[in-house]
Amino acid sequence: MRCPYCGAKETKVVDSRSIQDGEGIRRRRECETCRRRFTTFERAERVTVFVLKRDGRREPFDRTKVLTGMLRACEGRPVSRETLERIAEEIEREMLDADKPAVPSREIGDRVIERLRTLDDVAYVRFASVYRRMGDVDRLLEEIHALKARKQYEAELASQILLIPLQPTESSRG
Repeated sequence: MRCPYCGAKETKVVDSRSIQDGEGIRRRRECETCRRRFTTFERAERVTVFVLKRDGRREPFDRTKVLTGMLRACEGRPVSRETLERIAEEIEREMLDADKPAVPSREIGDRVIERLRTLDDVAYVRFASVYRRMGDVDRLLEEIHALKARKQYEAELASQILLIPLQPTESSRG
């Protein structure tokens, strides 16, 4: 591995750790010439999944595009980068596990929107307004009202008392 600072070819691995649930390896390296340390990441190359864009183009799936979109939507919000990276990895894994050679961009966007909806309302509205191409304020307000209605419904469901247990308890089997 070439040193990014001085260009020397001789580096040694100081530390290795498994990352992303064993999907990759993070290596801490030290240049034997300039003694500076740097980090490298190693991941197994998988079959490329293509994204079918709205205009008909096909391009390789790029997890960093998903992450960048979420980072923009979450700018100034109390959402950690690590959380967004985990979501981007989950979406990537879902795309790869779907075992389809091509996935419509809308499907990817819908997965991002669904996760942002449960994560942060403002980030959700920001992402949805760009992704769904909301061209006017009325359409954006409709989306906000729909979000409020969903949140209210979810809160009402959470506060209800179950009259009939979902699964039989030990005492009811009797």
